[in-house]
Amino acid sequence: MAAYASPSEYISHHLTFLQKPIGEGGFWTLNVDTLVMSVLLGFVGLGFFWWIAKGMTAGVPNRRQAFVEVLFTAVTDNVRGIFHGDPHKFVAPLALTVFVWVLLMNCMDFFPADLVAVVTHYIPHGEHGFRIVPTADVNTTFALALSVWVLMIAFGFKVKGVGGFFHELFCAPFGSNPLLWPLNFLFNLVEYISKPLSHSLRLFGNIYAGEIIFLLIWMLGATGVVGGIAAVVFGWSWAAFHVLIVLLQAYIFMMLTIVYIAMAHESH
Repeated sequence: MAAYASPSEYISHHLTFLQKPIGEGGFWTLNVDTLVMSVLLGFVGLGFFWWIAKGMTAGVPNRRQAFVEVLFTAVTDNVRGIFHGDPHKFVAPLALTVFVWVLLMNCMDFFPADLVAVVTHYIPHGEHGFRIVPTADVNTTFALALSVWVLMIAFGFKVKGVGGFFHELFCAPFGSNPLLWPLNFLFNLVEYISKPLSHSLRLFGNIYAGEIIFLLIWMLGATGVVGGIAAVVFGWSWAAFHVLIVLLQAYIFMMLTIVYIAMAHESH
C-alpha cells in the first residue's frame, strides 16, 4: 500500500486489466489476463475430471469417486426436475462442466491481491495490472451467458424447426392474430435480450463486489498494527462468508443454464 499515492490508486491498480489492443484498440481490445486465467482454469477443470475418471473402479468407489458421483447425482436430479428429456445426453454434463468451471474462476477471488502481484509483476507489462478473477470481468460472464443463449436458440430450432420457432416468436403468448404479431415479437425480443443480461450481470456483480471488499480490507493492513490485526480478522470473516457467495453464484449460473435450455424445448 505504501507504494501507492492514495487508496483509490491502490484499488485502481488492482482492478486494471493486462490488455492487448487489436488494430486501433477500443472495443477490439483483449483482456489477456482474463483469457489466460479462463483457459488455465478450464484445463484445471479438465484435469480434475481426468483425475476422477482415472481413479474410477467398478467395485467399491474411493473417496474422490464417491464425492463426484454424489455431485453428479445432485446435478442430474436438478436437471430432471426442470428438463423433460434424457439428462445424461447433454444437459447434465454441460451443467456440471459449467458449475465446476465457474466455481474455479470464482475461487480465484480468495487469493490476496498483493501476494498475487508479487508474481504477476514478472509477467511482461504485468506491473501495470493483472487480474486473476475471470468472473470479475464482465466480458467473461457475458461470453458464458451468450454461449448458453446460443445453445438455447440452437435447441429451439432443433426441437421446433425453423417454422415452429418463428411461429412461436410472432404468435406467442398473446395469440396468432396478425394484429398481435408486433406485440408478441416485442415481448419475446425483450425476453431473449434480458436472459443473457441477467445471466451474466448477476454473476459479475457479486464476484466484482467481493473483489472490491477484499481490496478495502487489505487496505486496513497499511494503517498500522491495529489495522493489520483488523485486516486479518475482517479478511478471514469475509472469506468465510464469501465461500457461500462463490458456491451460490456458480450454482445459480448452472441452474439458469438448465432452465434456459429446458425452456427452448418447451412450446407456449
